[in-house]
Amino acid sequence: MSMNLPAILLLLAGLLILVSFVQRLAARWTLPASILFAMMGAVIGGGATLVLHSGTGGVFGELAHAFVDLPITADTFMYVFVPALLFQSSLSVDIRGVFEDAAPIFLLAVVAVLLATAVIGVALIPFAGVPVVACLLLASIVATTDSVAVISIFRDVGAPARLCRLVEGESLLNDAAAIVAFTVLLGMLLGQQDTSVASAAIAFVWTFIGGIAFGYLGTRLVVWVLPWLQDLRLAQVTLTLVLPYLVYIIGERALGVSGVIAAVTSGLVMGAIGPPRIPPSDWRFLVELWEQLAYWASSLIFVLAALLIPKLLFDANLHFDVSAHDALVLLVMLLAAFAARALILFGFFPLMTAAHLGQRVGHRFNVVILWGGLRGAVTLALALAITENDAVPAEVKRFIGVQATGFVLFSLLVPGLTLRSVIRWLGLDRLSAFDQTLRSQVLTLSRGRVADTVERIGRQYRVNDELIARTTRAYRSEPAATPAAALAPPSAALVASDEEQLRLGLVALTQREREIVLEHFDARTVSGETVEDLLGSLDRLLDRARTRGASAYLDAGQAIVGFSRSFRFAHLLHRRFSIDGPVVDRLADRFERLSVSRIVLEELAPYVDETLARLVTPAIAARLRELVSTRQAMTTAALEAMGAQYPEYAALLEERFLRRLALRREDLEYRSLFDEHVIGPELFGVLQREIQETRAAVLERPRLDLGLETRALIARVPMFAALDRDQLDALSRLLRPQLAVPDERLIKIGAPGDAMYFIASGVLEVMAAGQRILLSRGDFVGEMALVLNQPRQADVTALSYCLLLTLDRRDFQSLLRGNAQLREIIDREATARARMNEGARADGVLR
Repeated sequence: MSMNLPAILLLLAGLLILVSFVQRLAARWTLPASILFAMMGAVIGGGATLVLHSGTGGVFGELAHAFVDLPITADTFMYVFVPALLFQSSLSVDIRGVFEDAAPIFLLAVVAVLLATAVIGVALIPFAGVPVVACLLLASIVATTDSVAVISIFRDVGAPARLCRLVEGESLLNDAAAIVAFTVLLGMLLGQQDTSVASAAIAFVWTFIGGIAFGYLGTRLVVWVLPWLQDLRLAQVTLTLVLPYLVYIIGERALGVSGVIAAVTSGLVMGAIGPPRIPPSDWRFLVELWEQLAYWASSLIFVLAALLIPKLLFDANLHFDVSAHDALVLLVMLLAAFAARALILFGFFPLMTAAHLGQRVGHRFNVVILWGGLRGAVTLALALAITENDAVPAEVKRFIGVQATGFVLFSLLVPGLTLRSVIRWLGLDRLSAFDQTLRSQVLTLSRGRVADTVERIGRQYRVNDELIARTTRAYRSEPAATPAAALAPPSAALVASDEEQLRLGLVALTQREREIVLEHFDARTVSGETVEDLLGSLDRLLDRARTRGASAYLDAGQAIVGFSRSFRFAHLLHRRFSIDGPVVDRLADRFERLSVSRIVLEELAPYVDETLARLVTPAIAARLRELVSTRQAMTTAALEAMGAQYPEYAALLEERFLRRLALRREDLEYRSLFDEHVIGPELFGVLQREIQETRAAVLERPRLDLGLETRALIARVPMFAALDRDQLDALSRLLRPQLAVPDERLIKIGAPGDAMYFIASGVLEVMAAGQRILLSRGDFVGEMALVLNQPRQADVTALSYCLLLTLDRRDFQSLLRGNAQLREIIDREATARARMNEGARADGVLR
């Protein structure tokens, strides 16, 4: 008989209670919780099966019946648990680290799955007694690894971060690769798909790439909506909750692409671009809630999958349906699986390193990855999908069910229980020399501060001096250590070389800078778009500092204050096609980014003296101060250049920043009064709504006016002041307004003369015949090539933001024919410049 919904919910509630207690046992016994969950499920499932077939009635019989007939199918695992688990796992992945190790992760996650499928499948053919496609299908089922237990072991023993990253990256993508291969091979087994290798490869690539594209587009759409739900964290979490299920189900059912890949992609994209769109406090809430959901899902999936083990190993009469031949097949499969994995680790990895496609992975890492390839709930779920499929022949069902279950049990009970010992035997639980030295220094500083705080508070509350001394003794590195000694800079180098110390300091600086940006975002003093832009730049800054040191750090810092590719494209549209909208938006973005960068760097500067100076030598601390000061100078110079051109807009942005800061403080004040019960919930709600209404107006960024209105620019050029209205109208139809940015070259020596420029504001530099001439408001340049009909004789570069009026060659002739006064001025200036150039050249020859 089928179970009703209350009974199912009661059973799940009971399993979650058991999960909670098993978690405590796992911590006490230092065992991976997922392995204990699987053992618990297998024991419950086996016990329930025995009770049911023994004819026991009463409460025990009903309970056994409930466990045996629990309506859990392969679809339950694949559609309820897998999307949430994949999304949460990929959400927490360090995407920069994944890119750094993209080559080895790809080999482990995709190439290794395909290779394992081929090697295991071919090895089984002589022993299995089932069709070749069934052997390959079983191979694809056991090709996927489960990192839950492995990662928990790594974290318990303090395994290196890179090892964790490799295994996490593998687990995320190899589930997808294995399920895609499983789907293709199942279609071939059932005659629903062409059995040729070419068609199988095309189907694999389509479902894989299609899943990536759909997951990316779906997540970008959700991320685009998130800022609209600002301050509504429950609504934001709800939107992210439905995301993995939408991309998974629609991808699988409607588009024919991999839902697993789509769910993984959505988590990676959300983790990469989500934080700048959501205030940090809301993001932390979202991540913590997803961690809780993933804990429930990962716990239940192991327990429920293990409950089904008796169904896969026992026949309908409760006979153990495993023979000696099955054990031989399992042994062959295990050996083939280890051989395929070893070929990737010890064969392909060295080739990857030799081809400079990725960093070298050490042999100790390879041994741990080889032994740590555990199989878990996904393998059991795929095997269950075969046993539930009525179209699959009975002998294939039994073959896959028994062998997949045996493989999972072996991987959990043998490598799973011995992996911790292997890691310790290889010495991967010990800190590197660098980290050991850093740990020693950090402990000296931190524990010294703890001791000082305990002494101060103890004396404040008049605690006995002997008790204070007894408590603080454990926190002193030496009995005679004093607070001053504890906080003094290290006398010896913290790490092997000054270069390594400098990189350590730069990484710490950049991480702190990132935190400051997020703190401003959390305080609503910075817009999400600017935060997203800055965080992307700081990620690149961090990568450069970590790998190439100070010079690369400054280069990346210069790129932050420089002009982005999007700005250059917008400027090109303005120059070539007179499309001003994009360049206006990019200039406003640049204004805000530079303003925020200046504030952040000012807050960052004290961090060197307050923290880093205690972790590095004095010389390195001085170098770090110099680097921060250099970046401050670069940012200030770039901001002042814009402020000089657009002072009114700079003032508006500064006022907007202060108003946002004031609103944040006002919000905190009201919250404090509410928490202290000075005001009630009704008044607090009214005040909150008033703040939100005010904030909505303040968040609207003011529009930047480039000042490119032609008549206004003409009025700035003194030589046009004497023109009458009709002449000004005619002139405005000929001249085209143009914005020039710092370091933009307007004229190049040897280029054909196609236009001249009148300067309405800003400064241009002319380099001609070895001489440097500065031109500013009221001056003009470029007329020589037009008057004399010759190539350009000078380089002309903008030194600041410049508003120019451009006159092309044809309109130049028209202008001079129609205005004798202007023609006289330009001819006179051209003659003077020609004489100056001739004199400079003659002087150069004489020299």
